[in-house]
Amino acid sequence: MKACKNCRFIVQIEKICPKCQGELSEKFSGAIIVLDPEKSEIAKLAELNTIGSYAVKVK
Repeated sequence: MKACKNCRFIVQIEKICPKCQGELSEKFSGAIIVLDPEKSEIAKLAELNTIGSYAVKVK
């Protein structure tokens, strides 16, 4: 798995981020899975507004 350096979106087999066309990195830590961004307090704190899996930190 890889995470985007720009938006932190986690992907499995992509070569570029499908959301923002950013560069991907294999070095990331933690994960947040957002199912309902409108009701999730964690998603609001992390500024995530779409459904998906996101890395907490990307190197």
